[in-house]
Amino acid sequence: MHSPEQILEWAKATVGIEQEAIVGLKQQLGTGFVQAVEYILGSGGRVIITGIGKSAIIGQKITATFNSTGTPSVFMHAADAIHGDLGMIQPGDVVICISKSGNTPEIRALLPLLRQQNHPVIAIVGTTDSYLASHAQVVIPCSVSSEACPHDLAPTSSTTAQLVVGDALAVCLLNARNFTASDFARYHPGGTLGKKLYLTTAELLGPHSRPVVGLKDKLPAVIRQISESRTGATAVLDNNAIAGIITDGDIRRMLESRDSVKEITAGDIMHTSPRTIGSSALASDALLLMKSLKINQLMVCDDGEYKGIVHIQEILREGIF
Repeated sequence: MHSPEQILEWAKATVGIEQEAIVGLKQQLGTGFVQAVEYILGSGGRVIITGIGKSAIIGQKITATFNSTGTPSVFMHAADAIHGDLGMIQPGDVVICISKSGNTPEIRALLPLLRQQNHPVIAIVGTTDSYLASHAQVVIPCSVSSEACPHDLAPTSSTTAQLVVGDALAVCLLNARNFTASDFARYHPGGTLGKKLYLTTAELLGPHSRPVVGLKDKLPAVIRQISESRTGATAVLDNNAIAGIITDGDIRRMLESRDSVKEITAGDIMHTSPRTIGSSALASDALLLMKSLKINQLMVCDDGEYKGIVHIQEILREGIF
């Protein structure tokens, strides 16, 4: 059995070696990286990413990152490319070929075919005097001093470095294209991430989210509105204009401080300066505002027109934290 201390020592050594590999990338980034970005921006086509083995797996992740950040991309396995998948490449496409050695048989077989079809090749390669590096139009060096594997065999540091280069390309491309959070939301409509980017307060307002009482309404009417709406509060209107807000906490505090509540009206206990937010505001922004103010409700208003009340629990139920 290996001790916990030994296991942690191996783990920390792995992280340290891969950290050094990433730091070393800074010194390798140069003209080739800039040319790669300019090639992709000027191509007008898609980015075809290819590789073999572990580099192919990294290529699939980079493809996904490109697609989600505004750079249309398709993954093509190098082994499948020479058995028919070359047909997926269209005029104007740029090919990124990822390889540590740059000398694998599949890469050697693929490059002449790409050259025949006049597809520019960007190499992300660990060996700069390799077959791939010598036959690519653009070379991004991606070498590491050693793998984290103690035998210096299993791709570990090298694949981490490839992934970081891919991320750097994606970020540079999205910056160059002025790719915004709104653009990102169009590609991520599902799940919690999508909701953070597009769900608005208006979409949280249901049929019972607009509790209303008048200035002179008595306490039972106020309590009924709060209970039926389940928003924990009700708006107080005066001739359709917002006069204030009453929360369930306001009622509890009032009951603790008064012996008689028979004649209490909404106007007696309301807050006259309710916190508001627009109906087009993101639910995630509403949550941040509530947390900063340490409140549970916000009144939703547009140009002074009362739309409803959104409760913090409605936002949390959507999975937004």
